[in-house]
Amino acid sequence: MTTLVEPHATRSGGSPAPAEAARRRRLGPELHWRILVVGLLTVFAVYFLLPVYWLVVASTKSTDQLFGSFGLWFSEPRLIDNLRNVLTHDDGIYLRWAVNSVLYAGVGSAVATLISAMAGYALAKYRFRGREALFNLILAGVLIPGTALALPLYLMISKVGMANTYWAVLLPSMVSPFGVYLCRMYAATAVPDSILESARMDGASERRIFTTLAVRIMSPALVTVFLFQFVGIWNNYFLPLVMLSDPALYPITLGLTSWQSFADRQPELYQLTVGGALLSVLPLMVAIVVLQRFWRGGLTEGSVKA
Repeated sequence: MTTLVEPHATRSGGSPAPAEAARRRRLGPELHWRILVVGLLTVFAVYFLLPVYWLVVASTKSTDQLFGSFGLWFSEPRLIDNLRNVLTHDDGIYLRWAVNSVLYAGVGSAVATLISAMAGYALAKYRFRGREALFNLILAGVLIPGTALALPLYLMISKVGMANTYWAVLLPSMVSPFGVYLCRMYAATAVPDSILESARMDGASERRIFTTLAVRIMSPALVTVFLFQFVGIWNNYFLPLVMLSDPALYPITLGLTSWQSFADRQPELYQLTVGGALLSVLPLMVAIVVLQRFWRGGLTEGSVKA
C-alpha cells in the first residue's frame, strides 16, 4: 500500500522552500511595474476625463453660477432648462447646425471609407505601373496639414461656384489619404492571396471578391477609418470657417464659436455654448460605442479550404 505525502512548502523552521522564494523574488519587480502602470493609467484617465466632468457640471448651472461658483462642483441643477434653451434659442438654430454636422460627418466619412477601401485594396493586391509612385503621393498627402490646404481648396471651390454650399465642406471631407494608407497596409497583411485565388478559380468576379470577401476581412480597418474621419469632420472648424458664410449651413463647431463671439454682449450665450458643447459630444460617444464591436480579430479563420 502506497501512501501519498504532500510536498512541504517550507523547510524545517518555517523558511520558504527555494522554489517558492524564487517565485516571490520574480513577482516583486513585476508587482512594482503593475502598480506603476496602473498609477500612470489612472493619471492619464483623470487628465482626459476631467474636462468632460467639468462640461457636465457647467451644463447644470445658470450663467451667474457659471462664473460665481466652484467650477468642479454642482450648484442648483438646471440641466433640463439649459438644454431646452440651447435647442430653442434663435428658432432652434442649434438643431439645424446638428443636422448639418451629421450630414457633413456621416456622408463625408462614409464616402471617404469606401474610397479608402477600394484604393487601399487595389494598391495592395493589384500590380500596375506607377503603383509605388502613386502610393508615395498619397503618403505626401498624409503629411500635409489640412490647414495648409484650406485656402487652395477655397479658391478651387469658389472657381466652380460651390462656395458657401454644402458641397464646399462635403467634397474635401470625402478624401482621406490616411484612410488609403491604412487600408493598403491592412489589406496587404490581412487579406490572404490564397483566398482571392480560390475565389477566382470558383468563377467570382473581381467586384464580388472585393464586396463579399475583402470588405468583410478589412472591416476592422474600415471601422477605424470611418471613426477617424467622422471625428475629424465633426470637430473640424477651420474648413467650414473658410468655406461658409451662411449661418444656416454652419456645423456645430462653427455655430458654437459664433455664439461665443457674441457672449460679451449677450452673457446668456456663455451657458448656451457650454450646453451645446455637451450635446455635441453625445453623437461621438454613441458612434464609438456602437462601432467598437466591429474591432475583432479572427475574421479569416476557417476561410481557406483545406
